[in-house]
Amino acid sequence: MKTLIRNIGQIVSGDIARPLLDGDSIVIADGQIVAVGRGLDADADTVIDAKGSTVIPGLIDSHCHPVFGDFTPRQRTIDFIDSGLNGGVTTMISAGEVHLPGRPKDIVGLKALAIVAAKAYANQRPAGVKMHAGAPILELGMVEDDFAEMARAGVKLVGEIGLGSVRTGKDAAPMVKWAKKHGMTVTIHTGGPSIAGSNAVTGDVVLEADPDVVGHINGGTTSMSEREIDALVATQMALEIVHCGNGRMALHALRRAQEAKAGHRIIIGNDAPSGTGVVPLGILRVIAHLASLGGVAPEEAVCMATGNTARVYKLPVGVIAAGREADLCIVDAPIGSVGRTALEALRAGDLFGVSMILIDGLIKIGRSRNTPPAARAAEVVKGQGPVAGGH
Repeated sequence: MKTLIRNIGQIVSGDIARPLLDGDSIVIADGQIVAVGRGLDADADTVIDAKGSTVIPGLIDSHCHPVFGDFTPRQRTIDFIDSGLNGGVTTMISAGEVHLPGRPKDIVGLKALAIVAAKAYANQRPAGVKMHAGAPILELGMVEDDFAEMARAGVKLVGEIGLGSVRTGKDAAPMVKWAKKHGMTVTIHTGGPSIAGSNAVTGDVVLEADPDVVGHINGGTTSMSEREIDALVATQMALEIVHCGNGRMALHALRRAQEAKAGHRIIIGNDAPSGTGVVPLGILRVIAHLASLGGVAPEEAVCMATGNTARVYKLPVGVIAAGREADLCIVDAPIGSVGRTALEALRAGDLFGVSMILIDGLIKIGRSRNTPPAARAAEVVKGQGPVAGGH
């Protein structure tokens, strides 16, 4: 299958080192991007007219808490992943399946849960969204063989350290080393406790543990101090800003990262479903928050929610380039915005409108049911059109 997207006004690459691409067309074949440029033509099965609007990589939610399938028992909500897709999110990364009723906390049980979650979501994509799940919550007594066993079974993540009995840097550090040795990407909780039985995690604990990702550096929901955030920005860890956190501290972390020329280390998550609720537009709202109030260029803010996260988690998505998986959003300024384009709308603090989303080159939705209406809506001029959507 070959798809051509033509008449594109702007292309946001997802690569923060080169956030804007020169081009007005993208060619996709068999689920991958094969060419980006100007005036490209192809004997395509599907042709999409972008109507002068903007194409960005599908957004990546770096921090979610799924259970199984497209429901969340904590909020008693179904189809939350599908709603996230309607907010531009095409990939989600679990920070732990913590809301599973009766979640096992013994070592055999927690390993089994991680393996089952990883395999279940590998076998099925709710609404087409690529959910990377199976993120064990670490408990005291785990040994290296436990990590080796999970890795052999396909577990590639470690959930938020601090939500289980591993609460100090001294206890966490050897486990983090074992997880990294076996190819896992490790996240740590920061700030105050978020669920019953969890613990506050300070900056000193994070520094001693040395994870890959500083989970919700702006709080989930209660933030660390500015001093602690400053110390973590000075490391080489990924700095995760989330929607379900402290907005003021999000801007503080952003400013410090900009001063340290560490914008490439900022990633964006939702941290939902949580006590804050299900937030389908959470990633998009953080992008608009950083672009309109934080002084970061809107195209760079988009990269923080796409290519930056893909690099941290070694994913073949998040960047518009030949050889990458073709997960794309076609977006524009919403009707009534002072911005004329999607990026101008973000700079003004408005959410852009999604008019079409593709995953692996296949159209998953047309006009989003959750974003405001896009001023210019992409249209299929050859081939099969969207199967859903509409304002």
